[in-house]
Amino acid sequence: MSERARLFVLWTNGDPVTSEKMVFMYTVNSLLYGWWDEVTLIVWGASAKLVAENSLIQKKIKEALDAGVKITACKACADQLGVTESLKSLGIEVKYWGQPLTELLKAGAKLLTI
Repeated sequence: MSERARLFVLWTNGDPVTSEKMVFMYTVNSLLYGWWDEVTLIVWGASAKLVAENSLIQKKIKEALDAGVKITACKACADQLGVTESLKSLGIEVKYWGQPLTELLKAGAKLLTI
């Protein structure tokens, strides 16, 4: 791939099965098999609560980080749900995502929403 192939995954779904069998399966395999050069997983809304409360999902977070998936979370959501420190302790970057997401959309970035 001549130009860096970057994928952003906006994960808002709080379902553990969808998280395990789609979100993590695809993001990790995308890097392991070279489908994308860079994958960023954006934790937003219900997924932030799921990450903070579910030990299997926390294990998947670690596996994804170890595989090279960049994981970041919406600070506004995390603060409102009271999970900011839990997310940070897992190695997840927590920042405001409203404006950066808007910029990605306007720039035509590759964005998968789950």
